[in-house]
Amino acid sequence: MMERSGYARLSLARADFHRELIAERTLVVDDKGVASNADSSQRFSREAALAIATQLGAGIGGVKLDGQRAGSQFEGSVRTFIARTLPLFSMLRPARWAVENVGSSRKGYHLARFEPYRHLAELAQMVDESPTLAAVLGNAYDVSPDVIVIRLPVPDSEINSTNILVDGQYGVLSPIRQANQSHGIVHAVVSCKWTLRSDRAQNARTEALGVLRNRKGRAPHIAVVTGEPSPARIASLALGTGDVDTVYHFALPELVAATAALDNDESQSILETLISGKRLRDIADLPLDLCV
Repeated sequence: MMERSGYARLSLARADFHRELIAERTLVVDDKGVASNADSSQRFSREAALAIATQLGAGIGGVKLDGQRAGSQFEGSVRTFIARTLPLFSMLRPARWAVENVGSSRKGYHLARFEPYRHLAELAQMVDESPTLAAVLGNAYDVSPDVIVIRLPVPDSEINSTNILVDGQYGVLSPIRQANQSHGIVHAVVSCKWTLRSDRAQNARTEALGVLRNRKGRAPHIAVVTGEPSPARIASLALGTGDVDTVYHFALPELVAATAALDNDESQSILETLISGKRLRDIADLPLDLCV
């Protein structure tokens, strides 16, 4: 357990994130020594996941949650971690932030509440009213990320607090001015995958491409956070460019240590490639990257 004194606030927030995953039984080790993020059919996955859980302080003998509940709780924990840490770095990125876990509301075109996706609400209404249009478009416009980081528009009084920078004549279309529009602006979308099984990696890519294709404005940060212990499965999502910006592991140093201890050359090589190739980072890097 990490002592509270003498550590940076980001390190403490990371420790809190892991402690809450354990307390809520998202991360749990059953009486057979199998961690909840492990693939019980794969030896390396079992051993790596157990080593990570042990490093994070999870005891043996817990009861594993069903996959849907564990995934939902993981989303909530990631949202809480971002909400706690992003404001710490206001000197890097001054802004007023809101961080939302879409959860059960993801079927309601949640992203359409914000810029630059406001047009999706009108499109959804048109599709609902036209079977022909629905047949052509399907649900290609329905973008439903797990966690959304929103930047709130700024009132002119704040923009002009030290000097008269804007007025009613010019700069009247930019969404950052509250005088122009009142909706939040999507700064980042975060897909949360507690594990990466079957086609979940491709689902994350599909979500990312939907975010890129359906925007009318600047592209937001597109990130994936995962608890997957298998470097090969992480690589199936992290390798390549063009859709996901970066993949973040919920405990990357612990995964690196576990992989080294297990002396698996292939997994070590994959991790080194992902990290040195700037495709995989730790959860603690995420709030800092959101300031770029």
